[in-house]
Amino acid sequence: MNNNSYTTPSYRGAGRLKAIIIDDEPDCCESLAILLERFCPEVTISAICNSGMQAISAIQEIQPHLVFLDIEMPYMNGFELLEKLPAIDFELIFTTSYDQYAIKAFRFSALDYLLKPIVREDLQKAVSKAVSRAKSPLPQQLEILLQKINQTTNPIQRIALPTMDGLQLVPVSSIISCASDGNYTNFLMKDKQKIVVSRQLKEVEEMLSEHSFLRVHHSYLVNMNEINKYLKGEGGYLVMSDGSTVDVSRSKKEDLLKRLLPYKE
Repeated sequence: MNNNSYTTPSYRGAGRLKAIIIDDEPDCCESLAILLERFCPEVTISAICNSGMQAISAIQEIQPHLVFLDIEMPYMNGFELLEKLPAIDFELIFTTSYDQYAIKAFRFSALDYLLKPIVREDLQKAVSKAVSRAKSPLPQQLEILLQKINQTTNPIQRIALPTMDGLQLVPVSSIISCASDGNYTNFLMKDKQKIVVSRQLKEVEEMLSEHSFLRVHHSYLVNMNEINKYLKGEGGYLVMSDGSTVDVSRSKKEDLLKRLLPYKE
């Protein structure tokens, strides 16, 4: 198959969303196409691509609403493909055989992914989400995802926080501290706003791992750039830039002091 071409299948549904399947394994493409045709009437398969170069041409020509994208492909993987696009103005569902591969990044950016072999019920749920989000797309979150995954670039300057109302985009530098509240995390912001996020603090810690944040207590994560004082004690506590205080646990004290030393003049 010519790397600069793509196939337009004869089996097309009468769905509302134009979709492109991108996967270097023809059998996987065929299996997904059959599942979509049988169980997802909302989707019309507009093209099937077996390489990144094919996909770029197809995306530019077809302008799909929905893309099913494999991660591991030769010559150009799924992330590299997305980086080459001038804009990402479609809904994106990743397909992968690797359940550990960047899954955390997908969750934080509220994107869907399907593990191979793809299960019908999972596919239907993912398509349902794509249909709902197509009514009010958030293309910015895809750009955030790419920057999060691409470890060779500078850390992202904004993150998407999943709240009860949807996604809230905030500058990382505007976060002072994060406090655990069971299955939720409270973000304390510089503007005095408190944002409640439906993620556990452990997940938030991973989400901010590329930035200047440190877990100083079982219940607290702080922005190192917003620390004004450290007051000694069994564990001690921090005074943050807004005047709020954060406890430091005895077990985290040593890590904190090691991180604070480079900040001293």
